[in-house]
Amino acid sequence: MAGGGFSASAPAAGVEFEAKITPIVIISCIMAATGGLMFGYDVGVSGGVTAMDDFLKKFFPVVYRKTQEDLDSNYCKYDNQGLQLFTSSLYLAGLTATFFASYTTRKLGRRLTMLIAGLFFIVGVVLNAAAQDLAMLIIGRILLGCGVGFANQAVPLFLSEIAPTRIRGGLNILFQLNVTIGILFANLVNYGTAKIKGGWGWRLSLGLAGIPAVLLTLGALLVVDTPNSLIERGHPEQGKAVLRKIRGTDNIEPEFLELVEASRIAKEVKHPFRNLVKRRNRPQLVIAVALQIFQQFTGINAIMFYAPVLFDTLGFGNDASLYSTVITGAVNVLSTLVSIYSVDKVGRRMLLLEAGVQMFIAQIVIAIILGIKVTDHSNELHSGYGIAVVVLICTFISAFAWSWGPLGWLIPSETFPLETRSAGQSVTVCVNLLFTFIIAQAFLSMLCHFKFGIFLFFCGWVLIMSFFVLFLLPETKNIPIEEMTERVWKQHWFWKRFMDDYGDVLPSISGYDTKKNGHNGFDPASQL
Repeated sequence: MAGGGFSASAPAAGVEFEAKITPIVIISCIMAATGGLMFGYDVGVSGGVTAMDDFLKKFFPVVYRKTQEDLDSNYCKYDNQGLQLFTSSLYLAGLTATFFASYTTRKLGRRLTMLIAGLFFIVGVVLNAAAQDLAMLIIGRILLGCGVGFANQAVPLFLSEIAPTRIRGGLNILFQLNVTIGILFANLVNYGTAKIKGGWGWRLSLGLAGIPAVLLTLGALLVVDTPNSLIERGHPEQGKAVLRKIRGTDNIEPEFLELVEASRIAKEVKHPFRNLVKRRNRPQLVIAVALQIFQQFTGINAIMFYAPVLFDTLGFGNDASLYSTVITGAVNVLSTLVSIYSVDKVGRRMLLLEAGVQMFIAQIVIAIILGIKVTDHSNELHSGYGIAVVVLICTFISAFAWSWGPLGWLIPSETFPLETRSAGQSVTVCVNLLFTFIIAQAFLSMLCHFKFGIFLFFCGWVLIMSFFVLFLLPETKNIPIEEMTERVWKQHWFWKRFMDDYGDVLPSISGYDTKKNGHNGFDPASQL
């Protein structure tokens, strides 16, 4: 979640609050993170289903005929706006739903928002699995998208708020781990259902999304809401009781007072979205938006959505393409585990910078191989080169899965102060889904026109984002979320200039002296 730096009531800034790693925290985080399972399954299943002949025959006969004909270009056989709309309608709906989700996370709490997401998912799954025509299919996808909007808004906030500081990164990444498990599960399901004779395999693929949908709904019924949310909604005693329960200690007063103080400031903000664009909140906003745009322009969703289609285009054939996709899905899950282990040890910046180098090299080599070996009319990619492409795609996916994948969600959720946290997360999810939609809607057309150059397009973006991290992204590991302003933003060579108007806010906080605070001796007035 986020940090505001309003630690006036805490005894001394920079003190780590006492917290045991309690079973209730672990169980709550696992249950909440099933929202990621649902998102991942939806991402993974659509690419596989759109490669199934029976599905194409029923809903997209034009595309089916193109896949059977000898076309002008290997790269263009799946280029169809209707087919792309099937995939991308989910993200457009999620983008719209996230603004309503911002209201519910703030007014009804994180837990209830997750429950709403679960119900949207269940109805969407039923419509998709029973679809008789394209309209029913798209309505089902739109409802799933609403579920994604609500889940992606509430789950990262829930995880960051409930986790002890020292393992906040690892627990938050449970969301992304579940996304990757969902993708792998979808790939395995598609691999099995593609073999079903009788034309109903795609219904099973879409219907099995009901499993994570039910898990999220049950999880939302069983978990407790976060102390931050309870205090923010005017239930301080309940919040204190939950804090005592999840921290496993009676010594919660310093953390409780800090949460109450952050909540008091949050209540003074009547228009969180308007507050979000104020100068002092600009660093968090710029970084949150940039991370979401960059996450999509790594090219990951392009590869994940359409991996079966991509491998089929490369001449692997239907079976081999799904098989290759399962391999990439497994790499994704294992590499996310690396991130859970390392994010609170080596830090966020190091993972992002290392991955930038790895992704850049992998994409350039893929482009060279495809440029030389896959022409518009070649039907096969020689098995040696084919294996090389899969290995390079796995190299790319592993780098993404321990860096931009999880950290694109973790960093925004832990940097916004409480008063703009729901609004900030809403903007984060909205920008993510907007650019996911753009890539999903454009990718097959880009593949048709750019051909192998699509990988060069994305690796140019990887270079840009790596420089952004190097110069503009501060390290946030092991810093309590309500102390981010003092210990991160006011210390950063560039972002500290945006902190000068904190002087207008902080004197009102329980006698807090901005000129003589013990945090770091930084005087905001000196920047005026």
